Amino acid sequence: MSFFNKIFKKKVEILPEENDFSIPQDDVSIDQKFVKKFIHKGGKFLYCTDLKETKSNLAHILHENDWDEVICFDDKMSDILAEINIEKTGKLKSKLPFFTCCESLIANDGSIMFSSKQLYDKKLHEFSHNFIVFARTSQLVQDTREGISGIRNRSKKNEATIISSVKDFIPNKTETDFMTYGNTNSKTLYLLLLEDL
Repeated sequence: MSFFNKIFKKKVEILPEENDFSIPQDDVSIDQKFVKKFIHKGGKFLYCTDLKETKSNLAHILHENDWDEVICFDDKMSDILAEINIEKTGKLKSKLPFFTCCESLIANDGSIMFSSKQLYDKKLHEFSHNFIVFARTSQLVQDTREGISGIRNRSKKNEATIISSVKDFIPNKTETDFMTYGNTNSKTLYLLLLEDL
């Protein structure tokens, strides 16, 4: 992915300041658009080139926050935790982070989409304020419609019953936009994004 290569190959590139004459939104790559909006909303982004780096970054996040146990429902995610010697629980606890994968990364608003495959029968507001999400660059989609379409295509036999997204990454933020009033889905969110394209 060109954007990530630009960032992580230590090339220095001076980008023009944003103004009315900036590059049109249509000319921005999907990965650039997602990362810019995700970080602008307060998300914490860690790009990983391989699974070893993903595990190392996860261990660093857990150590930095003094978390020695996480909430995890997914067996594949549990394997990653076992490799870095972190305990997991299937019970929701407000002081523990939720470690999970996701369905899609939505570029046009920088949000992260989940379904019942990750959340089971729970709703986002039932989880702690801290999420650690493992995703792959192949999960980047342009908009919510494309994300929902992807869920339907992947879930023909086992339909996803809940589709939710986290759109803001600063819990308890005082929001002045009436369109987001009452949003209880804000989370402090770390995204471990693994390059797989």
